[in-house]
Amino acid sequence: MLYLALIYHMHQPYYKNLLTNQIDVPWVRLHGIKDYLDMLLILEEYPRIRLTFNVVPCLIEQIDDYAQGKVNDKYLSLSYKSAEELNEEEKRFILDNFFSLYIKYGIAVHPRYYQLYLKRESGGEFSVQDLRDLQVWFNLAWFDPYFRKNINELRGLVEKGRFFSEGDKRICLDKQSEVLRRIIASYREFQDSGQIEIITSPYYHPILPLLFNTKIAKEANPNTELPESAFNFPQDAEIQIQDAIRLYEEKFGRKPDGMWPSEEAVSEHILPLIIRSGMKWIITDEAMLFRSLRKKRRLTPYLYRPYQLKREEGVVNIVFRDRYLSDLISFVYHDWKTEDAVNDFVGHLKNIEQHFKNKNPLVVIAMDGENAWEYYKNDGWDFLSLLYQRLSSAEFLRTVTVSDYLSRFPPKNNLSYLKPGSWVNGDFNKWIGSAPKNKAWEYLLQARGELMRRQSDSSIRENNQAWRQIFIAEGSDWFWWYGDTEDRTFDKLFRMHMMNFYRLIGKDNPDYLNKPI
Repeated sequence: MLYLALIYHMHQPYYKNLLTNQIDVPWVRLHGIKDYLDMLLILEEYPRIRLTFNVVPCLIEQIDDYAQGKVNDKYLSLSYKSAEELNEEEKRFILDNFFSLYIKYGIAVHPRYYQLYLKRESGGEFSVQDLRDLQVWFNLAWFDPYFRKNINELRGLVEKGRFFSEGDKRICLDKQSEVLRRIIASYREFQDSGQIEIITSPYYHPILPLLFNTKIAKEANPNTELPESAFNFPQDAEIQIQDAIRLYEEKFGRKPDGMWPSEEAVSEHILPLIIRSGMKWIITDEAMLFRSLRKKRRLTPYLYRPYQLKREEGVVNIVFRDRYLSDLISFVYHDWKTEDAVNDFVGHLKNIEQHFKNKNPLVVIAMDGENAWEYYKNDGWDFLSLLYQRLSSAEFLRTVTVSDYLSRFPPKNNLSYLKPGSWVNGDFNKWIGSAPKNKAWEYLLQARGELMRRQSDSSIRENNQAWRQIFIAEGSDWFWWYGDTEDRTFDKLFRMHMMNFYRLIGKDNPDYLNKPI
């Protein structure tokens, strides 16, 4: 029997401005109505399927904020605003940003929305009705097809198609809130039923080894250029782990058994922190397995089994994802016919089962749980429905949560050394090593140093928001984008968080934060 562990990673960085409770970008809200809930609801049709979901704490917090009406984003404000009352700047923002979907499956499948897109592309003039229809369609098209089909009001808007009223628009936007309010409770329900396992990540999604010491980046890749001074705060890494566990207990009524280290970034140095936290297992990429074993090529007999990491502090188990099969779903199959893609994937699993017959292999598929589906027809429903149908009926395999597998087949092999690295090329160069990335680390170090210099100041020590702002700025996403894109959205967000920190400690912003990194 082959055992298949499908793990979906649900994550958004922390967008909220702590001082204003405003959010400039809408991605938590829009992925909330497109990905986070329907990925659970599809399981109602396939009770034999067992899945594992990694839901990052800072995403949970922001979903809750939306669900409780504590936050607003610019896109949502401009969606609610009457089309007649939009000024020229607001109209331009809507025309520039309200087509932010994959054209083939997000826009072109809706005739009126596609008509508006072509009009924008040709430079046509937008009437008030055009703008209102665009406000509706941007928000309506982001809903997963499941909701457009099964929520009567949304189905009615799709059938109407155009000439929307302000009342129609409010119905669409209000239904978003209803979906968002269901998300966290639904995860707990599916967890309590035993059909899914929920795991966690460090709270604000930092790269744990780099928080421990940025010099670790050279252990993963000796050619990495480091910042002038090392960021070296293992205590921050431990706090981010412990804060994640506390939120998990609050929302899901138990402690998590598993952890997805942010970006699957691991090293020997962080293992004591993870072991002390009580985690039973972690996951990382297959590259770290083969490098830890000093294997120069991919050897699957080592891959399809869990390992123990026995250290002085205790033991934690570790599983390694099959990068090849995971990436087929993430990046390849969306261009295939659904049946061909599912046949190919199940064929790979059958080959593995035959090769490792009677060895109970564990195949781990670990992937982003939201971004892949916009490139699939019907937001992935066709593919996932057929895949789950085939997996449910396959006699040679069983889907499992990782904890279930480990309880049945405890690891027999100890991994004496864990090579530092992540699921991106097996190193940390996505977050450190280029001039802009290193400058961001230097800015973060200077801010973190302010807290150290002010430890004797009780007002600073008790200012949880200042500490929180530092932890937010430690998140991986800001560093990911530096030097890799002309889009300055994440640069603005990083500098906003840094500026807020200095305001919270009563100090003027350093001049360098006023300029893009």
